Amino acid sequence: MSKDEVVLKLKDVNTYYGSIHALKDVSFEVKKGEIVTLIGSNGAGKSTTLRTISSIVKPRTGEVYFEDKIINTLPAHKISALGIAHVPEGRKIFPRMTVEENLEMGAFRFKDSNKIKKSIEGVYEIFPRLKEREKQKGGTLSGGEQQMLAIGRSLMSEPSILIMDEPSMGLAPLMVELIFDIIKKLNSNGMTILLVEQNANKALKIASRGYVLQTGSIILEGTGKELLKSDMVREAYLG
Repeated sequence: MSKDEVVLKLKDVNTYYGSIHALKDVSFEVKKGEIVTLIGSNGAGKSTTLRTISSIVKPRTGEVYFEDKIINTLPAHKISALGIAHVPEGRKIFPRMTVEENLEMGAFRFKDSNKIKKSIEGVYEIFPRLKEREKQKGGTLSGGEQQMLAIGRSLMSEPSILIMDEPSMGLAPLMVELIFDIIKKLNSNGMTILLVEQNANKALKIASRGYVLQTGSIILEGTGKELLKSDMVREAYLG
């Protein structure tokens, strides 16, 4: 796949929660090697977009494409197996399992124990702090460490694209800096990333491109630099 090829594409997606029209004709794409960010206020539809991609919720109309194949008809576990890893809002680690056991859960589609062990060591290279705590229960980790674990668990599936929902939420400023450094490092190593992030300023600074969601519709798009300079974005989302 060349750098210009589209990894993920949404076309005219409409998603509902009962009678609530959560996403309205949402269309965008993510190309190989990009960081693309979705920004918007609470309730704009950002998390619903990620949940629709992961098939946790189904669009009523429209299509989701992964590497040119329609995937919105597939169940969630098959989406993950295709190579789409979802780091959910609130981390959602397994609190009673150790760090190592949480990481093993991320490798559910692989059977080769040597391969899984090698992947865990690869995660520990990115997150040395997790190596220090490999036998510690996930629920006893700090919020930042749990976020590292959630990202590491997703990397265990060797995804083609990482979709991340509010990775800096609730973290101390120093930990926020660390998480964004990790996102940049993963991207520089070739990982394609779709990022939903409350900290619009930080997200746009590292993003190749961005889309602004408002009440379920995309109202603006551009490069990260263009959106940082947009008067509307600055007033609404950057303070």
